[in-house]
Amino acid sequence: MDEKSTLIIVLVSVTILLLLVVIVAVLFSVFIKRKNSLLTEQQEAQKRFEKEIAETQIEIREETLRNISWELHDNIGQLLTLAKIQTQNAGSDQSQLDEAAATIGKGLTEIRALSKLINPEALNTLSLTDALELELERFNRMAYLEPTLKVKGTPIEIDKKIEIIIFRVLQEFFTNTIKHSKATKLDVQVSYSENTLEVIAKDNGIGFNYQKARAKNGIGLTNIESRGRLIGAQMSISSQKGEGARLKLNYKTTT
Repeated sequence: MDEKSTLIIVLVSVTILLLLVVIVAVLFSVFIKRKNSLLTEQQEAQKRFEKEIAETQIEIREETLRNISWELHDNIGQLLTLAKIQTQNAGSDQSQLDEAAATIGKGLTEIRALSKLINPEALNTLSLTDALELELERFNRMAYLEPTLKVKGTPIEIDKKIEIIIFRVLQEFFTNTIKHSKATKLDVQVSYSENTLEVIAKDNGIGFNYQKARAKNGIGLTNIESRGRLIGAQMSISSQKGEGARLKLNYKTTT
């Protein structure tokens, strides 16, 4: 092989090597840009999620205040009014005074239970099923309706912010049941699997036309559905007149 051929081979080899280096550099640059773009998208998505969480928490507080007002006026207020009447009519009758004291005690119990369930710090110390149990026990004490709670499977770890939103979604459904459905029973089933939480709540009330109610953005349906979308949960609400209402929530963890 002469010197000229050797030189050509060397030049071709160097050219190919340079091209490979350039290709690798371009691919690496594209990879870095794509990686940075994905990181930026993830950060922006996280910021949007946190913003939506904050907005939802404000909405939840406003809705909670409305529910507190209703509870205080329609229920605890009635208990204290009854206690006042019992005290006024008791005179020196010890048995009637005891009844008045018992009524006041019942009112204080309901205030403590209500306080615990509206306090975010208290909710942070409770599991979802514990919070649901307290809420349904309160309904039973106040004789709103007959509630049941069934838990299946082993509870899985869920971000506390998401768990609280799930609880508030269910609270919204419960409030609608008590205020509007004329139901006598409320059944709640919580099922855990390896990475999934499923909650089904249903009442035996008068039901409603879901499509009409949804079109009017009525009875809290908008809040329930928007909060479900926020946490990435699959939600469905079904109801027909005379057949009660049913809420199904399915949430999968990211782990």
